[in-house]
Amino acid sequence: MSDGYEDDHLYRAEYGTGYGTGDGEAPDGDEEAAARDGRRGPERTFAAFPPARGKGFATSWWGRAWLQALEDTALDGQQLKQGRQLARKGGVGAVSVRPGRITAMVRDRDGTAHRSDVLLQQLDAGDWDRFLDMAVERAGHIAALLDREMPPHLVEDAVGAGVDLLPGIGDLEPECTCGAWDHCPHSGALCYQVARLLDEDPFVLLLMRGRDERRLLDELQVRSAARAVRAGGGVRETAGAVREVHGVPAGEAFAAAGILPPLPATPPVPGEPALGPSLDTETRPPAGIDPAALEVLAADSAVRARRMLVEALAPGHAEQPLPVELSPRQDAVRLAADVRPEPRIGARLATGSGRTAADLEAAVRAWRYGGVAALAVLDEEWTPDPEQLERARVRLGEAWEPGERPSLRTSGRARWTVAGADLQLRLDRAGRWWPYRKERGRWVPAGPADDDPAGALAAAEGGAADAAV
Repeated sequence: MSDGYEDDHLYRAEYGTGYGTGDGEAPDGDEEAAARDGRRGPERTFAAFPPARGKGFATSWWGRAWLQALEDTALDGQQLKQGRQLARKGGVGAVSVRPGRITAMVRDRDGTAHRSDVLLQQLDAGDWDRFLDMAVERAGHIAALLDREMPPHLVEDAVGAGVDLLPGIGDLEPECTCGAWDHCPHSGALCYQVARLLDEDPFVLLLMRGRDERRLLDELQVRSAARAVRAGGGVRETAGAVREVHGVPAGEAFAAAGILPPLPATPPVPGEPALGPSLDTETRPPAGIDPAALEVLAADSAVRARRMLVEALAPGHAEQPLPVELSPRQDAVRLAADVRPEPRIGARLATGSGRTAADLEAAVRAWRYGGVAALAVLDEEWTPDPEQLERARVRLGEAWEPGERPSLRTSGRARWTVAGADLQLRLDRAGRWWPYRKERGRWVPAGPADDDPAGALAAAEGGAADAAV
């Protein structure tokens, strides 16, 4: 679900309501009541920004005012300097914005991740009434907001109405799992990143103050229409005064084709997947929703997105075959291998894929050695036909020098076990050899495939020696 500004704002996020009613509005239209009842208010989540080397964190005057409030509030300038560095290097994950709070996972230089929150006082109902009444009196204020601008006179008029939109000293209250009581590098990095969001869209600040864009514009339109009726102009003349306009007329777009700047360069591939948003919030999740499981899925999406970008930018990508669609059983193994979930979520993946915890551990090991092909060797038993079996025997006979071949026992099902050792070779349908080793009474993958059975067995023997040490 898009908010309709993808073409103009590269990092525009989607709206997320979280009320559970399906219409994006609190049942009683009151965000404060929603918070008291344990429901989540309107929320937007913004993808992590790429590193900001050589760029400032705020170009708009309201973005700089946000940072001024941060710098005036923090007691330790060195902590803020470290926060700027973390933000500049891309250490801030996806940012969640909702009334009264912003949240993100922030990664230290050593890779340690902390959940950081910054709280900002919401405007009460009386504040919003005064702000909305002030805004409808001046059409320019509404037009500026629709253009993603926050002109100084709008803020000044709001102050004149007794409403402070921009934060001041002490208004940005930090909370961080690192345990710091003042602004730490993590909350500082989050604030610097949010300054970039504010540059793109001042509605982010209004959401923090308690109103999402859709509700705010709806209320402005209602008040504008009521004002027109009172003035005798009727509703028909002003019903479209406050509306969102998406795109431009086709003729204008065609005429501008020759003067538009070139598309920006392809962004660099990030060194590692971005951190997902933290869903461990102060409000109860809806029934049947497991925040920890959703965080695993979000982390998996980041891993897969980075992998697809790497593959898409690789030479010859267009000539590569389409990836094989995974079954739910296979995808559960891939998910466990990529994300390395906590034991509770791992147990859910094992149960959902019809495996025990030990079976899932072996399957994950197979996946990391060779994906779908390695998983098939683990899960499936097949019997080669006489011609395939003869080719395998010839290959085994040629792999070692005379007198060096180990004693191999076969069951006729494409598996050869080394006599007197807990080692095994498995042949796949493509003619490749996979090494296996017995651990705690069960056969588990011991290395990647090899066209040479001697090389595959050497990998298994080397792994056994490492395990013994």
